[in-house]
Amino acid sequence: EEIQRETAYPDGKVEKVLKNGCHLIFFPNGTWKKVGSDGKTVTITFFNGDVKQIMPDQTVIYYYADAKTTHTTYADGLEVLQFSNGQIEKHYPDGKKEITFPDQTIKNLFTDGQEESIFPDGTIVRVQRDGSKTIEFNNGQRELHTSQFKRREYPDGTVKTVYMNGQQETKYVSGRVRVKDKDGNIIMDTKL
Repeated sequence: EEIQRETAYPDGKVEKVLKNGCHLIFFPNGTWKKVGSDGKTVTITFFNGDVKQIMPDQTVIYYYADAKTTHTTYADGLEVLQFSNGQIEKHYPDGKKEITFPDQTIKNLFTDGQEESIFPDGTIVRVQRDGSKTIEFNNGQRELHTSQFKRREYPDGTVKTVYMNGQQETKYVSGRVRVKDKDGNIIMDTKL
């Protein structure tokens, strides 16, 4: 672009105004700034390779050169971080976070302390604030983990519970209940 005007300042800064209305400002440390002809689009290229862009809608895109990471902040407060390994994090204004890992696992962190992970195979793991966990498998089975027991629920209605003391209890859809001690010995079986 053709230069319309060039000004050198005592502090070493040089400003060039281009005929298309853009302003280029060069700083002595190697950083330079471009202000678009609209006066709203600003790009700052720092001496270390970082780049900050401010868009007309006030979206700010910051690229960290060393980390190869882009941090975008939207006018509504949403922040999106894109890492070089493919991980993407979304930080919402209400405090919720959503992380998409390179393997496409999605983890949601809610403001009330709950977590939810959705794995590529369709498995969903939900963790409550008290640490209890629910796992929903893509084959229809469900598991509940608490501080007292682990319980697996099968699609046919069978429920198997393993207590912290090692005792196991299996309830079948027929009404049959079988209980085993920690060593696997049957201590009760109500065959109907």
